[in-house]
Amino acid sequence: MVLEKDDAALEPVSPTGQYFNSSALNISVLAVLETEMPFDDSEIMSLIRDVFLSINPRFSSIMVIDENGVKRWKKVEVNLKDHVKVPIFPEKMSPQFYENYFQDYLSNMSMEQLPQSRPLWEIHIIKYPTSNAAGSIIFKIHHSIGDGYSLMGSLLSCLQRADNPSLPLTLPSVQPRAETDGDHGSIFKTVPKIFSLLLNTASDFLGSLMKSSLVDDDLSPIRSGDVGIEFRPVCFTTMTFSLCQIKQIKDTLGVTVNDVITGAIFLGTRLYMQEMSEGSSNHSNSTALVLLNTRMFRSYQSVKEMLEPNAASPWGNHFAFLHVPLPELVDSTELNPLEFVRKTHQIIKRKRSSFAVYLTAAFIEIVKKFKGHQVAAQCIHQTLLNASMAITNMIGPIEKMSVANQAIRGMYFAVVGNPQSLTVTIVSHVDKLRVTLGAEKGFIDGQKLKSCIEEAFQMILQSAACEIKDDAALEPVSPTGQYFNSSALNISVLAVLETEMPFDDSEMMSLIRDVFLSINPRLVDDDLSPIRSGDVGIEFRPVAFTTMTFCLCQIKQIKDTLGVTVNDVITGAIFLGTRLYMQEMTSQILQR
Repeated sequence: MVLEKDDAALEPVSPTGQYFNSSALNISVLAVLETEMPFDDSEIMSLIRDVFLSINPRFSSIMVIDENGVKRWKKVEVNLKDHVKVPIFPEKMSPQFYENYFQDYLSNMSMEQLPQSRPLWEIHIIKYPTSNAAGSIIFKIHHSIGDGYSLMGSLLSCLQRADNPSLPLTLPSVQPRAETDGDHGSIFKTVPKIFSLLLNTASDFLGSLMKSSLVDDDLSPIRSGDVGIEFRPVCFTTMTFSLCQIKQIKDTLGVTVNDVITGAIFLGTRLYMQEMSEGSSNHSNSTALVLLNTRMFRSYQSVKEMLEPNAASPWGNHFAFLHVPLPELVDSTELNPLEFVRKTHQIIKRKRSSFAVYLTAAFIEIVKKFKGHQVAAQCIHQTLLNASMAITNMIGPIEKMSVANQAIRGMYFAVVGNPQSLTVTIVSHVDKLRVTLGAEKGFIDGQKLKSCIEEAFQMILQSAACEIKDDAALEPVSPTGQYFNSSALNISVLAVLETEMPFDDSEMMSLIRDVFLSINPRLVDDDLSPIRSGDVGIEFRPVAFTTMTFCLCQIKQIKDTLGVTVNDVITGAIFLGTRLYMQEMTSQILQR
């Protein structure tokens, strides 16, 4: 659509937004909400009109082109009936029939492009059961409107907490990466780090350019390499992992949650490639494009905060690709599953610490400036086409959600329209991690790939458990403790007590054994209270035992929010509960 003179002041579409809505690329995001009960859509229109459309002007705008060929956002009237669809499936069929019908419907949605004559989003309400839900709500939103971070913020603006709708949904904070090396001031460590950074940046940048133009991945069971693959049907398969188990592996290996799940995906993919090609793909050159959010943020911001000028985490598309090679699969008898996670961690950490992603973004900007956004979009298209797979992830809320006062059982998302045979998307929700495989239909066996990834995760989990067991009785010496007891240092403290009389050491051994080795203050006793009788011989009285159970995932959510330990959380709850009990019992005594 061509821009009219009266529309000259309209907001321009971001460069990435133009790339994702061009003749070379047309990429959208599917977000699926699974409901616990069949969805009642009687209030959905008012929710969309009063909440969804007011989140961002782009949800009620279309793209127009000015006289210079620049795309801009033009606000238009939105006819909700054009955007909200409630399909009719055959009635009184089996659950498996509806599961297959839903998958075909989702696959068809992935191939259909959003009309450019109206705002670039749709909502599909499915009132039929699947294997995971009684009903589904599918949001299809064009990627030119924003990236996963922006679209997740929009989605959460339409949802409430299931347990208490008056409270906002909360998301886990992003922990800053800890520096393992505290000696930043030493020139002997700083200079090599600078050289390493420059070398890695140059290597990654040149490698990225080669991968985007001249060098493509080997053809394999996960890469057909066909032109026009983005227009072929996609089969979606989802799987669920426990965040508690992932965090156990993470803590054991000293890596991140993303490292663990990405390592499991890489290992499972290699196992699938080995099985489908009878081992001939073990050493194939296969690369994953791992999406990196380039915002400097520690937690999600509200959509209102994203839209503010100079926002720390602005709305839009702010991400870059990391070219991460899949570790090769060695002979199964020598396979160490944890090495896939460690190698994944090392590769991603090294690539994140270089400036290659920013140089690549600058290169695309230069191409756009001199060749136009269509040529820049073709560069991105070629980058996607030359790689074997893409992996992207989002953080979801830690509470159960509801929409229009109807409970949401689960959620997942997928990226569609990209020229790859395999796309993997990851989202967390409550204490689970949902992984979605978007696989080229008829080329990749989604169910077999799913079973391989689940098998890989179990291999990693069991190996991590064995590593914990082997080291369970060994407490590590602190870094400072190691420094002070080394070949370079051997430092002790002398404390001298001067006695008024010659010292009688007859009781010294018992003093050391009973007091010094188990130091505990014994000078002042507590007040008598509803939890302390203070009677002598209390150890000989009968005891009543009561047990209770808490969810470790919930405890860890509180731990991550407050930046404390698991013991701090449960001890704090015990202390608070004990005080509440003492208050209640004291009040009853006074009333008597």
